Amino acid sequence: MEINCETIKHLAELSNFSLSEAEMEVLGGNLQDIIGYISQLDELETGDVQPTYQVFEMENVWREDEILEQDANREALLALSKETEDHQIKVPRVL
Repeated sequence: MEINCETIKHLAELSNFSLSEAEMEVLGGNLQDIIGYISQLDELETGDVQPTYQVFEMENVWREDEILEQDANREALLALSKETEDHQIKVPRVL
């Protein structure tokens, strides 16, 4: 794949980048090197290789939700606030 000036301008526009001519030349060389490196993968024989969906032996662990007893109760927590109303902590108006 050939990376030309138009391709770099298009990618810069899609990425909302502003590039100078010098930056576009450097970026074009870098992109060409990256594509060349990745194209080496085409030389590998992968016909007998199974697709890998997960690299690590991970699995989702499901557990039951359980409500643990707490040391504090509602009344004790409300007693810590300066002002309460209808079993709720009253705070200063924001708007």
